Amino acid sequence: MAGTSELVAAVGDADFAAQVLASELPVLVEFTADWCPPCRMMAPVLAELAAERVAELRVVTVDVDVNPETQAGYGVLSMPTMMLFRDGEPIWSAVGARPKRKLGQELTDAIARARAAA
Repeated sequence: MAGTSELVAAVGDADFAAQVLASELPVLVEFTADWCPPCRMMAPVLAELAAERVAELRVVTVDVDVNPETQAGYGVLSMPTMMLFRDGEPIWSAVGARPKRKLGQELTDAIARARAAA
């Protein structure tokens, strides 16, 4: 599956570590699939978040049908699953589509908690 916009990159098993785990910015990963209607609903939400938070957050997608190692490695069973990574570790996750405002607040809260704990 291609990235949903120029600011939402598609990453896979081969480049997940470099693109997500080694990122200096927090990275929101959407585990997705072409056959998943809620995943398609999230595409414009993720594109908007990526554009609005370009300086503070990266947004990527992982197509689970062609990247089984990454999917299995993080125990992803349902799509869409979103995970927020910071410093190479998942710090937040959620399953299912959600409105942009709610997702944005969840990400803000998760990043703030991670910073406070560091």
